[in-house]
Amino acid sequence: MAQTNLPGEILAMTGQAADRLLKLDSGDAALLYLSLLRRGEAESLRWPRERLDAALEQLRGAGLAPSRLPAPPEPPAPEEPPPEYATEDIAAALADRASTFPALADEVERRLGKKLSAADLKNLYTLYDHLALPAEVILMLVGWCIQETERRYGPGRRPFLSQIRRTGFTWARQGIDTMERAEEHIARLTRLRSREAEVLRLLDIPPRPLVEREQTYIAAWDDMGFDNEALRMAYEKTVLKKQSMDWGYMNGILRRWHEKGLHTAAAIQAGDRDPRPVRAGGQQPRPAPAGQERRDREDMERMRRLMEQMRGKGDGENGL
Repeated sequence: MAQTNLPGEILAMTGQAADRLLKLDSGDAALLYLSLLRRGEAESLRWPRERLDAALEQLRGAGLAPSRLPAPPEPPAPEEPPPEYATEDIAAALADRASTFPALADEVERRLGKKLSAADLKNLYTLYDHLALPAEVILMLVGWCIQETERRYGPGRRPFLSQIRRTGFTWARQGIDTMERAEEHIARLTRLRSREAEVLRLLDIPPRPLVEREQTYIAAWDDMGFDNEALRMAYEKTVLKKQSMDWGYMNGILRRWHEKGLHTAAAIQAGDRDPRPVRAGGQQPRPAPAGQERRDREDMERMRRLMEQMRGKGDGENGL
């Protein structure tokens, strides 16, 4: 039989709502209802006002839409671009003995082990003047960037001032503008780096630097509070379904568990026995046959053994 369900997240719709939509016999009304159900707004449809109002009136008449649509989210305010500092501006800042910038520049030179170029000084002054980060926070930022560069590329490697500047803008957006906040942020990042290595082992991925998207996923899972066994269970479900690691699919599993308040293996086993959606009309699907759970466990065990064999074969080919 052809596969009719496309992969992705599941949207729940009651049978009563489906019956009302079918009775309306309106494609626009159905599309608008799906947009409201999926995104909570209708702006993404980009319809003319007349078309939107007509479909909305149909939904309201069927009791499927509120009297007023939620307002679309406000776009974030654009960041003020940094000024183009001239060479004279930097020279004046370095000559100002009442400022902490000259001492900051000297210390950054010492830590990076090089003489700062004119472009380097402009990047450093952008952090100091435009972002108004205190000198001690900038030094903590430089220290963290050095630590990250050595971790990724080896001892003795140093970041460029342009990289430090990008990280500084990220810190500023996150409100990390005091020593206390910087210390807390660095402590959390340090713990996450250790956690990332641990998660890689759980996912059977050889040690390597993570891309930003992978770091974001792991940080979110850590914030949700999942333990190692829960992450491993989500990984095995992912591999069983997708035949390989899929970060987005695994994240979907964990988000559903998080919404149910399930963060440990014991809680998941007790509270997530049947993840299938409710059928139309609100009727729960019949429970799986008595042997289904046993077969699922056997499938997972076979997959685990296969993965272990593959890892063993890879180690043998590498002469390990």
